[in-house]
Amino acid sequence: MAEVRVALVGVGNCASSLVQGVTYYDDPDKASVGLMHWLIGGYRPSDLTFVAAFDIDARKVGLDLADAIFAQPNCTAVFQPKVPATGVVAPSAPTAVPDQV
Repeated sequence: MAEVRVALVGVGNCASSLVQGVTYYDDPDKASVGLMHWLIGGYRPSDLTFVAAFDIDARKVGLDLADAIFAQPNCTAVFQPKVPATGVVAPSAPTAVPDQV
């Protein structure tokens, strides 16, 4: 099957857990620990490829996704501290400007 290309809008705690989890479960020795369903629709965690990520926090913008997931103010548990560089650099996402009154 083809890869699943993933774009993240916001590189917060949930994104951090997802990227860490995909990296963690890329190791076949960890295959039996933690995942309730190893296959979903014929896809495994290793089939996910991160292709884009966006954020508005200056502490994350311009960083590789592997670094941005650990930048503050993220505070999720770190269970996979070594995430290899992804080549995906988080640019600044557009922000809405409220109408002036």
